[in-house]
Amino acid sequence: MNPWFTNDAVVFGILICTLAVIFYTSNSEAPFWKKFYTYVPALLLCYFIPALMNWPLGLISGEESNLYKIASRYFLPASLILLCLSIDMKAILGLGPKALIMFFTATIGVILGGPIALMATTWLFPGVIEASSDDLWKGLSCIAGSWIGGGANQAAMKEIFSVPESLFGTMVVVDVVVANIWMAFLLYGANTTAKIDKWLKADTSAIEGLKKKINDYRLSIEKVPSTLDMFILMAVAFGGVALSHWGADLIVPALQSIEPELKAWRLESIISGFFWIVLIATTYGLMVSFTRFRKLEGVGASKWGSVFIYILVATIGMGMNLKEVFDNLGLFAIGIIWMLVHATTMIIVAKLIKAPFFFMAVGSQANIGGAASAPVVASAFSPSLAPVGVLLAVLGYALGTYGGIICAYLMKAVQGV
Repeated sequence: MNPWFTNDAVVFGILICTLAVIFYTSNSEAPFWKKFYTYVPALLLCYFIPALMNWPLGLISGEESNLYKIASRYFLPASLILLCLSIDMKAILGLGPKALIMFFTATIGVILGGPIALMATTWLFPGVIEASSDDLWKGLSCIAGSWIGGGANQAAMKEIFSVPESLFGTMVVVDVVVANIWMAFLLYGANTTAKIDKWLKADTSAIEGLKKKINDYRLSIEKVPSTLDMFILMAVAFGGVALSHWGADLIVPALQSIEPELKAWRLESIISGFFWIVLIATTYGLMVSFTRFRKLEGVGASKWGSVFIYILVATIGMGMNLKEVFDNLGLFAIGIIWMLVHATTMIIVAKLIKAPFFFMAVGSQANIGGAASAPVVASAFSPSLAPVGVLLAVLGYALGTYGGIICAYLMKAVQGV
């Protein structure tokens, strides 16, 4: 069924109006809305209402729109730059080793979750999956590559194991829908992080210290922005976006010339324009934070960064089609069990080392969602924490192909082929 609205100008207007209504009601003093948003995070609605507009309402469609590409390629790097402006890199490094421990736990959870989910599904629901045994583990390797790294790693798995096009398309659907459902849980958890941290007995002093330091700095330089201030702010942000795209345009062709060597070292995932756009934008943002442009935080740099992030969230939600779950129930059973293994592993380790829920959520999303959504989850805790999500997501890109290959061969062993 074709959506009602296919003109991206109209769709963008609908999304912006939707976000405005959500934020207006979430800041309302009316008793109903105060109670409603006690249980339902605003960020979750920014994600799910566009998904409902896609299906079952049929008003808009992520497949028919280019807005996600615009948001991820233009607004995401701009938001990373603006959110990095006031960051204290020394304080981020001072968060300690628990962030990395939870990140690697997330990776291990994905690697082990694949074979466990495949074994459980074939035992519990024999015959429900139509794909042949030899094709199934190859197809699932694409999900493993995506959930450890990102889209580039997923494509690498497709090439390495010669996954048929039709099966690859189905695996992409399973990947996107299950990952988006998990992201919704993480966004909801961010709204109740104090309760979860209390149960985990986590020490959140370093995270709270970083947030306080950035907020105090923001208050000390805050002023009413002039037109000149706003133009300088936009120049720093979108000049950085231009630089990141230009850099990617130079680096990717150079890497393609040595593609055989990179494939030999399983590093073909870095031949991705999006990878370099995110990496260059983040690096540029961190470098600018050491200059006088850092004071742009006083005229709303992080607020604009948050606006761009919320637009990205809405476009991600718009691409989620819940109807597709019912068309691939067998494969979705594998995906859901796989995600449950990943989540259980994260919870156990977080409980053992008393890691804050923030580290668990961002470590997970840096693997499952990558650079496009890890800063979204991080900024749900505080806009000032978005760069932590990006830095971990970049690490995920580096590990995605290796982890995907290990997971693929474990799944092959489980199937006995």
